[in-house]
Amino acid sequence: MSAHCQLTGTAPVFGNNVSHSHRRTRRRWNPNIQHRRYWLPSENRSVRLTLSARAVKTVDKIGIEAAVARIRARGGKV
Repeated sequence: MSAHCQLTGTAPVFGNNVSHSHRRTRRRWNPNIQHRRYWLPSENRSVRLTLSARAVKTVDKIGIEAAVARIRARGGKV
């Protein structure tokens, strides 16, 4: 799968490199994607999530149960 966060939906952004002479070439900014494994006590199993660095901090703040609920509310599969 492409560089895409399951929790926040962050995806690559596209734009141009602009040289000193103003020639433009296409480029892409990728989010800082990390793969993390969390234990999900309600289902008695671990889940592997593809998260951005910001989403990892969000999971630490709100908890894995709430994060999985948000992912499922967005229509994601966990």
